[in-house]
Amino acid sequence: MASSNGADIVNNDASLSIGLTVHYSEPSSRKPQEASTTVDDPESGGAPENDTTSSRQEASSPPQPLHKRFLRKCQKCYSQNSFLILILCAILLAYAYPPLGAIYVAPDITATWLAVIFIFILAGMGIRTEEFSKALQRVYFNAFVQIFNFMVVSGIVYGFTRFMLVVQALPESLADGMTICASLPITVNMVLILTKLASGDEAAAIFNAAFSNFVGIFLSPALILMYVGLSAEVDIAEVTLKLFLRVVLPITIGQLLRNFVPPATEFVKKYSKNFKVVQELCLVFIVYTVFCETFLNGSDVKVGDVFIMIGCVFLMLILLMALAWMSVRVLFPKEPKLQAMALFGCTHKTVAMGVPLINSIYADSPMAGLYILPLLVWHTMQLVLGTALGPYVAKYVQRREKELMQQQQELPVQDCNTDADDEPHPDLVMESTESGS
Repeated sequence: MASSNGADIVNNDASLSIGLTVHYSEPSSRKPQEASTTVDDPESGGAPENDTTSSRQEASSPPQPLHKRFLRKCQKCYSQNSFLILILCAILLAYAYPPLGAIYVAPDITATWLAVIFIFILAGMGIRTEEFSKALQRVYFNAFVQIFNFMVVSGIVYGFTRFMLVVQALPESLADGMTICASLPITVNMVLILTKLASGDEAAAIFNAAFSNFVGIFLSPALILMYVGLSAEVDIAEVTLKLFLRVVLPITIGQLLRNFVPPATEFVKKYSKNFKVVQELCLVFIVYTVFCETFLNGSDVKVGDVFIMIGCVFLMLILLMALAWMSVRVLFPKEPKLQAMALFGCTHKTVAMGVPLINSIYADSPMAGLYILPLLVWHTMQLVLGTALGPYVAKYVQRREKELMQQQQELPVQDCNTDADDEPHPDLVMESTESGS
């Protein structure tokens, strides 16, 4: 399956992995069976010779029981959406008994410090600094993706959420959560897989995702505090110190281990699947403790407000993807593979870095769970939309590349025709010679 190839790339190259995969099928290389073995011939007036044999084989292998087929479908669904399912279970468990995650598991130590530090150490070990040298290539495209993802998306979402606050259509906590989500860097694994699905430029996806997560360590907190910091009443100096201890320092340690302790890197690569599961569980644990505290302290947000927020996230994501698509087609008209990558890279936001980052900044805020909720919705929406659009974008890329190739092949022919037209006709040359004589 192609999805497994994408997942392997993520495990080896991505800075942070989440248990989300996009499964799509490739055409089988096996030859189709002959028509005589599967289809009745109307002119012969009977069934083919092998029909009785196949019918006996079908009769000898009875269908599986209903409960086994149901369990198999459930296992397949869980393997494809394990992270979202675990997140949903964590939120329901937090709602059922909030004190467990808010008090008894000591979230101030286990979730706020240990889980976050562990995640970012692995992130530092996964970031390939040698990929940053590729910034010298395609400087304008990389700059476009980063500026759009950080500045354009956050600015548009911030303006939209302020309008929703003015008309009192959205509570402040969810509006701030949407703005915080828009200030985060690109997700790593999903952009890689969807870019591959859409026949986009995978090298550009790897570089921009890694570079975005590296820059996001410093830029995302700055944007969040600029947009939401004052209204959230946080101490900027204290938050800066916490970000250094929980985010910057662990990533630096991870980079040092990667570059100067090769056995540590080989160990992580060897057990990459196990570390992926541990990272996923750490993220789920952070979300669980955050929502436990939110439910324990209470909130004025109603169910209707949550549905309005979901609609707003869907609307924003559709508009931003359309804007990114139109912009990249104007700026890079002859680069269809880069256009496919930009469609996802310009608008996707990371849960893997976003959840611990929000928890680091707003660990003491009772609204932390509501700040994370729009990010979880955004993450789900971008997966659904990307999976739906991927095959259509792939067809566009193939068609556009053929058009560009045909245009390049026609250019020499046109030049030859032009040169031939410039030469005088032989009859005219003879006439002019005779008249001259």
